[in-house]
Amino acid sequence: MKVGPTYLRPVAPIEHEWIDADDPQVRSASAVESQWWRQFEDPMLDQLVLQAYEQNLTLREAGFRVLVSRAAYNITVGGFLPQAQDAVAQYTRWQLSNNVSAFDNLSVPPFSIWQTGFNLSWELDLWGKIRRGIESAAAKYQASIEEYDGVLVTLIADVAERYLEYRVAHRQVADLKGLARIQRDSLGTAIDRFEGGVTSELDVSQARLNLAKTEALIPEYEQRARQAANALCVLLGMAPQDLETRLGEGDIPATPPTLGVGIPAELLRRRPDVRQAERLLAAQCAQIGVAEADLYPAFSINGYLGVYANELGQLFESDSFFGFVAPVVDWKILNYGRLLNNIRQQDAKFQSLAAAYQQTVLRAGREAEDGMIQFIKAREAARKQREAVDAATRSAELVEIQYKEGASDFNRVFVVQQTQVTEQIRLNDNLGGVAQGMIRIYRALGGGWQLRLEELAASGQCCKPLPSVDGGFCDDFVGKQPPAGFDAWCIWPEWLRNRKPR
Repeated sequence: MKVGPTYLRPVAPIEHEWIDADDPQVRSASAVESQWWRQFEDPMLDQLVLQAYEQNLTLREAGFRVLVSRAAYNITVGGFLPQAQDAVAQYTRWQLSNNVSAFDNLSVPPFSIWQTGFNLSWELDLWGKIRRGIESAAAKYQASIEEYDGVLVTLIADVAERYLEYRVAHRQVADLKGLARIQRDSLGTAIDRFEGGVTSELDVSQARLNLAKTEALIPEYEQRARQAANALCVLLGMAPQDLETRLGEGDIPATPPTLGVGIPAELLRRRPDVRQAERLLAAQCAQIGVAEADLYPAFSINGYLGVYANELGQLFESDSFFGFVAPVVDWKILNYGRLLNNIRQQDAKFQSLAAAYQQTVLRAGREAEDGMIQFIKAREAARKQREAVDAATRSAELVEIQYKEGASDFNRVFVVQQTQVTEQIRLNDNLGGVAQGMIRIYRALGGGWQLRLEELAASGQCCKPLPSVDGGFCDDFVGKQPPAGFDAWCIWPEWLRNRKPR
């Protein structure tokens, strides 16, 4: 038997469908794309994601924490066997003192004692204390795997975001330089007309103001591009360096017309931080059983089996064998106040983690909804903003012609060119916002950690890509592909490997 509560996953506050489930841009009926960044169809981004997976140091740190947790689990499993085991071997040479009065009537010549044997102490797990401890350690081990997957999800999204920032900043620089060339031509026209006595110097000053304001924006976006590249270097696990040659020229990543987002309930199975919170909750539930087992008597068996002899050659004769068995009962009956308060303490921790789990689910739903509305509305804004840019560009062309022909003053040129710059910057920001919305959606949905399962899945050796977390023992964590650089991920004992989730 096992004392303590039987773990059941608590009810999670989650809706049946997304707020924008009827919007054609999000497809609830379609599964979430695990390698979602490939939908940008940008080979450079694909390379960066794979390099970050192989080299990122934060991810490696999380991987080592998995190995720490795995070793702790194996230590706990060892507690199910005899807890204390010692093999001893000893040689002693004895001679009684002739100057001790108690030995006056003894005539014992010097003698030797050769000894070897084995002793053990084994607490029988009648109340399930050790088994509950194993359940807790197993759940913590699984939680560490989920932590690793959560770091991987964040890493992929961060790489995509920094790459997007770099592309947006580069696009802004290229467009601003193009607009600056147009404004430089307008300045030349204004100078020619002023020198010809057709207009006043005010036109020249306004033209120079426009050009200077536009050119002043270029270093700002060049700085943003460099900072995004520096952040990319850190994510790739290397010292900051100039990535301009490697990244080359490229447009702002374009998003597909629709995105597969699944249903909200799938967050419980896909998003690593939700699953990590659930596993920590299961681990704490088992700790209540560990604490409750202390209320009952603990039964142990202490024993020793060995051989004693005066001569080495007699050591393994049948008459040299010696041993004893000593059953022990340990009942902390006078400590019941402390034991009961320990149970209350473990239960309070469980209730706290249950609230944390439910809060994690709420946060996951909010983040997914935030990403969807950003994706939808940024696309609408980008569509209208493109119309605004087209209109501003055409207005700039027409007013420039009118100014050269003397049909318009330079003030209209000044205003229209300012508007053209502003609208172009907004368009690029909106296009980046659409891609940013897509990244936020898949970060919130927990997509991307399946990358580490790709190799085994291709060979048919991998377990289900979405492990069940309902049971205390989750056998579909077995055999998962280890992260890059780790050769010992999940070696479970055979008796546990064959257990099914309850």
